[in-house]
Amino acid sequence: MQLPTLESINLVALIPVLILAGWACLLLMIDLFIGRGHKRWTGWLALLGLAGAAVALALEIERYTRLGTQSAFEGMLIADGFSLFLQAVFILTAILGVLLALNYLPRRGIERGEYYPLLLFSTTGMVLMAMAADLIVVFLALELLSIPLYILAGFARPRADSEESAMKYFLLGAFASSFLVYGIALTYGGTGSTALSGVVAALSGQAANLALALVGMVLILVGLGFKVAAVPFHMWTPDVYQGAPTPVTAFMSVGAKAGGFAALLRVLVTAMPATASQWGAIIAVIAGLTMILGNVVAISQTNIKRMLAYSSIAHAGYILVAVAAAQHPDTAPYAVSAALFYLLAYAFTNLGAFAVVIALERDDGTGNEIDDFAGLGQTHPWMALAMALFMLSLTGLPPSAGLIGKVFVFEAAIRASAGDPLLLAVTIIGVLTSVISAFYYARVILVMFFREGKGEASLQPALATVLGVTAAATLILGILPTPLFQMARQALLALAG
Repeated sequence: MQLPTLESINLVALIPVLILAGWACLLLMIDLFIGRGHKRWTGWLALLGLAGAAVALALEIERYTRLGTQSAFEGMLIADGFSLFLQAVFILTAILGVLLALNYLPRRGIERGEYYPLLLFSTTGMVLMAMAADLIVVFLALELLSIPLYILAGFARPRADSEESAMKYFLLGAFASSFLVYGIALTYGGTGSTALSGVVAALSGQAANLALALVGMVLILVGLGFKVAAVPFHMWTPDVYQGAPTPVTAFMSVGAKAGGFAALLRVLVTAMPATASQWGAIIAVIAGLTMILGNVVAISQTNIKRMLAYSSIAHAGYILVAVAAAQHPDTAPYAVSAALFYLLAYAFTNLGAFAVVIALERDDGTGNEIDDFAGLGQTHPWMALAMALFMLSLTGLPPSAGLIGKVFVFEAAIRASAGDPLLLAVTIIGVLTSVISAFYYARVILVMFFREGKGEASLQPALATVLGVTAAATLILGILPTPLFQMARQALLALAG
């Protein structure tokens, strides 16, 4: 057996990952020397580590432009345009997630230093999900992403709803992981490899047991479908989103979803093009059901966090439309780019919406009902305008990033729908459900501006920074989307040899 060389390990391609994981370990030790009541310093140090990872990522992007795709650990990890784009999304999400928590944790009396290392470990798992070129790495990265989130969901202990959300998330997450592991085992049995390059080679030739590989693919879809909150694997989402501390909800609603889609796109598009007609039909059906259920059930919600939970389910359906469109080789690059742009637009929009929710949430955890937004337009007009922008973006109306994201996704589906009536039907469902979503998003705007109320909110500097950045990004991406979409077009999926 030949031992791996330093060149094949290629740690240089993993510097952002090493910084995130190493800094998280270091923070755990530093936090021992930070006294109670001063844990905010751990948060600021976490921001310092994330800034270092961002600088390392910028250098890695420059290296990619010169040398092209890089692989590490004998091809088990890959640094291509796809993974680098998503790494930027994950690091940005983590930075905004830390800022959301800086004032929230002490205000709620749950300021504990381990919050920030756990957030960094979860971000490390997300980055590895985007880089995974082997099914074993997909599983390990998914667990590294998920386990810290299970803990963070219950971070508001001994509050019963927070502990309940953590337990539900953990039990259902472990159940979904078992499907993923079994799917990986069956895929290995059907193709003789866990490397994505080995899977695609086996499926393209005569060496594969196609039936076994297809069963494995379906089970992998179940495991990843749970992570992106797609129907019928969405059951955990409303209770977990409502019970978890709001900064955790904001972080997982964006980061965990993007991580799941990173693995889903990598596995399906690069490793299983030979079975595209099978998984494309499955994804299209799931996308339609997800959009319908998420939008219809959101109408009856009175709690803003539960409403945004069902909204998150619906938006998973819209991104799945792009995934389904990627089944056709001619439209796959455009469909993947549309999915990446949508994930970025959704990240800014959803984090901004949750920033407003945090501003209105009271110290005892109340203030999360939609009626609590009454009067915000009079007491805090700029915050209300920002929330209105986020609601318009989630609906898919101008001038917002959400509109452009949906245009790109539906255009990808229409391009791929020639001779595929199922994709055309899913696109129509997407348009109609977007119209339905206007009802519950507009309700928030109407309550803020046209209903009398106290409109109480507390906007600390860190929270105001998040609100300003996300509102500006949502507006700019809606007016000038071309530069970012061109970057997404260049973020092509590669396959390690």
